[in-house]
Amino acid sequence: MAEETKKVPMSAGLPEMPEEIILAPPKKVVDWKRIFFILLGFGIFVLFYFLPGLPDATDPSGKIFRLSPTGKLSIGLFLMAGIWWVFEVMPIGATAIAIGVFQTLFSIRTAKQALGDFLDPSVWFIFGSVVIGMAFTASGLTKRMAYKMLDVVGERTTMIYLGSFIVTAAMTHLMAHTAVAAAVFPLLLAINALYTDSDQPTKFGKGLFIGMAWVAGAGSIVTFLGAARGVAAAGMFKEFTGSDIGFFELTWYMFPIGWLMVFLIYLVIVFCFRPEKERIVGLREKAKELSRELGPMSGKEYFVIVTVTVVVALFMINSFIPKPFSRAGIVLIATLAFFMSKTLTVEDLEAIPWNIILLFGGAMSIGFCLWQTKAAEWMAVHWLTMFLNANWLVFVLGIAFFVLMMTNFIMNVAAIAISLPVSLVIAKYLGVAPHVILFASLVTAGMPFNLLIGAAPNAIAYESKQFTTGEFFGYGWIANAILMVVLMVFVYLIWPLQGMPVLTK
Repeated sequence: MAEETKKVPMSAGLPEMPEEIILAPPKKVVDWKRIFFILLGFGIFVLFYFLPGLPDATDPSGKIFRLSPTGKLSIGLFLMAGIWWVFEVMPIGATAIAIGVFQTLFSIRTAKQALGDFLDPSVWFIFGSVVIGMAFTASGLTKRMAYKMLDVVGERTTMIYLGSFIVTAAMTHLMAHTAVAAAVFPLLLAINALYTDSDQPTKFGKGLFIGMAWVAGAGSIVTFLGAARGVAAAGMFKEFTGSDIGFFELTWYMFPIGWLMVFLIYLVIVFCFRPEKERIVGLREKAKELSRELGPMSGKEYFVIVTVTVVVALFMINSFIPKPFSRAGIVLIATLAFFMSKTLTVEDLEAIPWNIILLFGGAMSIGFCLWQTKAAEWMAVHWLTMFLNANWLVFVLGIAFFVLMMTNFIMNVAAIAISLPVSLVIAKYLGVAPHVILFASLVTAGMPFNLLIGAAPNAIAYESKQFTTGEFFGYGWIANAILMVVLMVFVYLIWPLQGMPVLTK
């Protein structure tokens, strides 16, 4: 009989494998918090959809303000968008798109109105301001400015905070705070890169960018050049009262409170976001070395400086001519110049943060929605008539607080336009001078500390990815409380000492 061949298993010499291998599927992590806030926001909108109606509002003259069905829905949409933005249930630009979609689906406004607002001149102004910031970076000016500033302020991180905030606030006296934030943003990115090599958020990074957004607002109230709100509000004020607000008059009253807020914001940032490192050892020498490596200024850098100077000059001239040019048109001159000169290329165009541009498109859409459906006017009358029998100081602060809250959601010009006519009517009953109402409203309209859509610098700062919308919202309440206390002191004591009319009787 032939010898039986012994078969050697293929696994010989290898460790035995288990008879059965079970590969467990990866665990699916459900973000219940995100789902909760999606449903909460949508639930509030549905609630307003089915509400039978809300009480009429009546001003002191007896005029009745009824809330239309579309106005009711716009308030529900306004609250839903706020919840989705604060808790970041999806990208902030996508929430902005939802604002336009909901208006169309539920016939709050036509598609042409709701989606057309995404191309409003104010959105184009923000687009142009962002492009200016990109030109600073592409030309190398950003790094040159950052290294020079670090050479001056030194190695202490708290002094870097202070230097950055002073530069930002000072620039807003001469140009729109949106353009300033766009130009300063890459500079702060360069500074933050010298602080840490990590992409992870740091306390220093949070303080640097949140503080930049806040002081851009505080500095912008000082002159008419800082933002459109001052010019627009002065025009409305003249129409309602016959009194004109001069260029230097605005600065006389706003300079002290604006700069006091800049330094108080600095203290808040140091307290809330004390940097992990007390100082960056060798930073000054490193900044000098990097500055030397850049060499002499290039032709591109000179071109960017000249172009931006021309744009700033046009803005200054624009404040004094009878029929001013479009602010968006002026800032887009720089955009065209940068691409025509090849300072920027198509790759830069593709790198524009469209998430932020969409965010402001949505902000314009919800703002116009509240305005056109008269929902904002209805809310203003309901809020302000609560102070009909209040002390005059409480009334003025109540107006300012209403503008502060509204300007976090809608255009600050619109917030003033909504509240000013109603508040001036009530002011007559309380013997309050119209000037103090206007200036108090302008202060809070310039400093929306809670939401990214409140001001373009807020959204630009968010692009740093150093903080969440929830963090910005939460810490903003500290700044709000300080602002209201400071405003109370100015309204009651300092502005009257400066000569501002406060009471008429």
